[in-house]
Amino acid sequence: MTISVALAVLHRDGRWLLQLRDDIDSIIYPGHWGLFGGHVESGESPADAVQRELEEEISWAPSTPLQHWFSDDSGTRTAHVFRGVLTVPLEQLCLKEGQDLKLASLEELCREKIWSDHCQEQRPIAPGLSIVMRRLLAEMDDA
Repeated sequence: MTISVALAVLHRDGRWLLQLRDDIDSIIYPGHWGLFGGHVESGESPADAVQRELEEEISWAPSTPLQHWFSDDSGTRTAHVFRGVLTVPLEQLCLKEGQDLKLASLEELCREKIWSDHCQEQRPIAPGLSIVMRRLLAEMDDA
C-alpha cells in the first residue's frame, strides 16, 4: 500500500521554512529537519491535506492556496509537494508539532546539517529533503 503525504515548501526573505521533527523513534526521521505537512487522509485531496497540516502544526493558513509543485513516488510513499510564500514573520507561528522551526538558506540546506536553537546543536536534514533541494538548485541554475 502506498502512503500519500502532502508537504509545504514555504519561503520568506530567501529562506525556507523547516520543521525539526521530534526525537520519537516511532516516527520517520526522528530528530531530522524536514518540511511541514503529513499524511493525506482518506477522501482528502493533497491540497486540502497540506492546508490542514499547516493549521495543525503551526497555526497558520495561507491566504491563497499553495501551488502544487511536483509529486514524487518512491514506490511506498507518494509525496505531493506544494510551495508558496510564508506571509507572516516566524514569530507569529505557533509550533504545535516538532521541536523547532527555522527559516534556512539554501546554503544551509546544502550543508545537510542545520543548527537548532532549541536543541543547541546541529541536526541532520531528512533524506527526502534532498529531492526538494535539487529542484531548488536547478531553478536557480535556470534563472
